[in-house]
Amino acid sequence: MKKLTLLFALLCFFTIIKAQNTTPTGYQVGDYIEDFSLKNVDGRLVSLSTFPESFGFIIIFTCNHCPYSIAYEDRIIALNNKYNSLGYPVIAINPNDPQVQPGDSYEKMQERHKEKAFNFPYLFDDGQKVFPKFGAQRTPHVYIVRRNPKGMVVEYIGAIDDNYEDASAVKKRYVENAVDALIAGNKVEVNYTKAIGCSIKVKK
Repeated sequence: MKKLTLLFALLCFFTIIKAQNTTPTGYQVGDYIEDFSLKNVDGRLVSLSTFPESFGFIIIFTCNHCPYSIAYEDRIIALNNKYNSLGYPVIAINPNDPQVQPGDSYEKMQERHKEKAFNFPYLFDDGQKVFPKFGAQRTPHVYIVRRNPKGMVVEYIGAIDDNYEDASAVKKRYVENAVDALIAGNKVEVNYTKAIGCSIKVKK
């Protein structure tokens, strides 16, 4: 019995070590991203090249059903209100498989877009081909990218702010601080935070 307990403890130890040493998948800060073309809720295809005058983008992987995503909807709208005219529009992408989570179907996206009067593109990652390239794991999960002569470079990855439950109690506005720094021509001081939200729904 003691041998089995010791064996189990060793197995857990090496599993943790392996997990800690696993190379992160997807884009990291400083990487250049590929453009994509996804269907918007209005039926049109949207890509980064659709916005040639932008300085960058606030790309947010989000969805309809997740309580975390719902809690952030008004704040996402506010981000686009603040930064769209300054050259950093919001692009929202639903990465979930609707066969796993029917509430995140394209039709439900259209309904939610209308209900909340989203003022930004809300794209469907049909076939789940885009979110794995980014390495997104949660909804919401934010990637801020900046345009330079070489392409779109990742400047921030993570959460929108430090309090999903109460917008009035937010102390650290990660996305706003990052975009403000970029607009001012400064380096983003906090360029990575842990995304808090629901796991992205994929077929097993």
